[in-house]
Amino acid sequence: MNQASKKILTFCAVLTVSWLGLAFGQSIAKQVILATAEAAGDSSSGSSVSGGQDRYENLELFQKVLHFVENNYVEEVKNKDLVYGAIKGMLETLDPHSNFLTPEIFKDMKIDTSGKFGGLGVEIGMKDNVLTVITPIEDTPAWKAGLKPSDRIIKINDESTKGMSLTEAVSKMRGKKGSEVVLSIYRDGFERVKEVKIIRDIIKIQSVKFEELEPQWGYVRLSSFNENAAADVKKAIEKLESKGGKKLKGLIFDLRYNPGGLLDQAVEVTSLFIDDGVVVSTIGRNKDQKEVKYARKGVARKDLPVAILVNSSTASAAEIVAGALQDHHRAIIVGNTTFGKGSVQTVMDLGKDIGLKLTIARYYTPSGRSIQEKGVVPDVMLDDYDPKLLAEAKRKQEFLREKDLKGHMANKEDPEDAAAAKAKKEEYKKEELEMIGKKKDKKDGKDKDDDMEPMKFNPKEDFQVKEAVNLLKSFEVFNKLTVKEAAAAK
Repeated sequence: MNQASKKILTFCAVLTVSWLGLAFGQSIAKQVILATAEAAGDSSSGSSVSGGQDRYENLELFQKVLHFVENNYVEEVKNKDLVYGAIKGMLETLDPHSNFLTPEIFKDMKIDTSGKFGGLGVEIGMKDNVLTVITPIEDTPAWKAGLKPSDRIIKINDESTKGMSLTEAVSKMRGKKGSEVVLSIYRDGFERVKEVKIIRDIIKIQSVKFEELEPQWGYVRLSSFNENAAADVKKAIEKLESKGGKKLKGLIFDLRYNPGGLLDQAVEVTSLFIDDGVVVSTIGRNKDQKEVKYARKGVARKDLPVAILVNSSTASAAEIVAGALQDHHRAIIVGNTTFGKGSVQTVMDLGKDIGLKLTIARYYTPSGRSIQEKGVVPDVMLDDYDPKLLAEAKRKQEFLREKDLKGHMANKEDPEDAAAAKAKKEEYKKEELEMIGKKKDKKDGKDKDDDMEPMKFNPKEDFQVKEAVNLLKSFEVFNKLTVKEAAAAK
């Protein structure tokens, strides 16, 4: 296995339909092996004999069934196919992240985590035993095709996904750059299944995007934890401050639709905001074997107020960052409860180009919380709303004010306000122009079906982003009040 595939990853289910590599660090893998050996050594001789007898009887049963099927099944069947099928079935009794890796799938696992890989750019999982989109990755073919979280994938190239494992689905969706894959998608609200054609491509992820929302209030979006995630987030913050010429008063850190990635990058990103203490710990089957990751000292911006946006597609490494900063009371978490993937996997090379991916540990936040299944619960629960619908609702509540009266007196104490009022006297309001456009669209009968329109992020119009800014501003106000009261008390 190459060096990159030995890196610690915390991907939720199957990432991007083109594995970014999935393996756990050698240290904890060795701990698991040692713990298993110690447990076996400590067992009483009676229980060891009993356990050995049970295992022998079970293997004998398997051999009988294998022999009977080989010799009596209506058609000739290969021994390898039966054994592979048995191993696959055994692992499917465990959890969705433990899989038997056939040569075709294991080859995909060896792709490194450079942020460049082939595929569709979508993370999938199983929900109610149905292949389901967890999140499309921004700016990838799946994203541009309009796939959205919770879409059910009913067929892949006209082959039903019922009973198909995640690893099989990934293998079928991968292919050469420029080749086509057809996904049959069902979404709540659809009258029927829709076929979506997607052209496979080499995926280059621009994991970090940033923007100044207003003077001294910054926005940074991280879409995945690839090997440059922490460095790119740090650069984004520095560019926001150099552009404005002043330190930021607050930062909105957007982890919505982030499926996770490298664990070491989750630690490094957390270290941008805290420089001491636990970030995450992992505990395997033996509770005494524990590995702890600490924040790296010397790089944290401890003076920068942070609000982290999360949703149900925030998973794995992204949950580690949100959980750590929440436990350290370093950031306010805003949005919806996260995905809840709190386990770690290791990949074992079995030889002959086959492998085994097995869940070997759970991870815990600094306070000892396991987010497995539960997710990270935000400090402030905040649903997302379509900004267009909100704008419509807001217009209905607008009231006439003095400045709206024709010929009103301008505030002469503020020359800028006076000039602006004069310039706006005969202009159409933005709302009026939008309504004219809507009336024209309805008249022309050109209402657009945007069911498969790709998701678009405009931070300045995003409801959750706006509310997060308001929360940080209120924090700034209360901070000033506290300082004033403390001074008065003296």
